Amino acid sequence: MSVVLCRVDDRLIHGQVVVGWGQALKLERIVLADDEVARSDWEQDLYRMAVPAEFEVVFATVAAAAGRLAEWAGDAQRTAVLVGSIEAAAQLYHAAPVVARQINLGGIHHRPGRTERLPYVYLTDEEQRQLQRLEGEGAQITGQDVPTSAPVPLEALG
Repeated sequence: MSVVLCRVDDRLIHGQVVVGWGQALKLERIVLADDEVARSDWEQDLYRMAVPAEFEVVFATVAAAAGRLAEWAGDAQRTAVLVGSIEAAAQLYHAAPVVARQINLGGIHHRPGRTERLPYVYLTDEEQRQLQRLEGEGAQITGQDVPTSAPVPLEALG
């Protein structure tokens, strides 16, 4: 399977993803699945500047990305799919549970109502419940900021 990472990171594309995960997983394609970015040429240009030329970068709405997961899973390019929210990850999982089965929580930052679960993962109680429901449906959810750190199982996030 060529979709090697499904990651929730509210920063979307940034150096840690491109350098850390990109090198460790030998990525060839990054899919940024975000409705707002998919509609903004300006934001796409900004994100594209953070990615070396050898990577293909695809910008898609969450629904469009959900519809293409099987295609990306079936081709040879090693692909990371990045979303900015748990809701978007859930949508991908429900569209293609085999492809988006492993969900990495990599950077969900503080905002009002969220509690620190890991130094890089802050969740509301509802977000935590949503992740638990996904796991109950068969998703494998872990927190992991960089590929060299150990994955933290969802149950450890309390």
